[in-house]
Amino acid sequence: MNRDPRPPHGAPLETEYRPRHPLDFRRTVLFLRRGRGDPTMTVDGPVVWRASRTPAGLATLALRESGAGVIKAAAWGNGAGWALAQLPALCGADDDSDGFDASLHPLVADAHHQNPGLRLARTEIVFDALACAIFEQKVTGMQAFGAWRRILTWFGERAPGPTPHPMFAPPTIEGWRHIPSWAWHRAGLEPSQSRTVVAAARRGDALTRATTAAHTGPERDQVLTSIRGVGPWTSAETRIRALGDTDAVSVGDYHLAHEVGNALAGSRTDDDGMLELLAPWSGQRQRVIRLIGASGVREQRRGPKLHPEDHRAR
Repeated sequence: MNRDPRPPHGAPLETEYRPRHPLDFRRTVLFLRRGRGDPTMTVDGPVVWRASRTPAGLATLALRESGAGVIKAAAWGNGAGWALAQLPALCGADDDSDGFDASLHPLVADAHHQNPGLRLARTEIVFDALACAIFEQKVTGMQAFGAWRRILTWFGERAPGPTPHPMFAPPTIEGWRHIPSWAWHRAGLEPSQSRTVVAAARRGDALTRATTAAHTGPERDQVLTSIRGVGPWTSAETRIRALGDTDAVSVGDYHLAHEVGNALAGSRTDDDGMLELLAPWSGQRQRVIRLIGASGVREQRRGPKLHPEDHRAR
């Protein structure tokens, strides 16, 4: 398990990002945080901190929005230059809304009007997004976020920079392969999930290159779902986070179809019904889903709240 002290750090690299479009900075960037205890992201007053393992090495970003809408960024670590160069994409600069027509539904139109700065972020780090999505397969958010926090703090690497508390970047792709079976179990992850992460890590570099090189959602979906245990839901979640896919739909989600049906048709529906409702926005379906989330419209929960059983002591 990782018990390294905080790495030494010197002066950061710094830059400013001036978006050419309205930007809801926190809503856009904090969409990537996996629970309040996520060791890769934290909020300290006005500063959003993000730790990542970039292609150039570890990096920690400290991001602050100025009164003029300018994003001031400082970065530490060997990957600092890469992280600063990627900052516009993280803030949704590559989010392409061409062809999106909010007027096709009054709720979508109102949500779009109320949230002009909602952008789709992209991290450009495919494998970590894939691993994170696998953690969230068929479990509650509480279970997934807890397992993510434990594995990263045990086997990730301490983030550089003057972080407000210890933060960790994910393991290397090779590191994911060598996490022992007992650790997955103690972290609260199911065997099927840990097997899928390890299987993906065996092809990690090639998988990352092929996914990034693909030009369309279906092509990327074909690459990602070639891994045993990765289905359409996991592929979509990966593409949303890593590549800002404006059309990705997480088919198979426990709640999503019900939420979309309730928002767009006034009643819950299944995956086929959800896809039919979203069809008028082909190419921009993830944007509609995100706007539905931002609208505050929620389906009334039915039945008792799920209390997941903790098997880690067995």
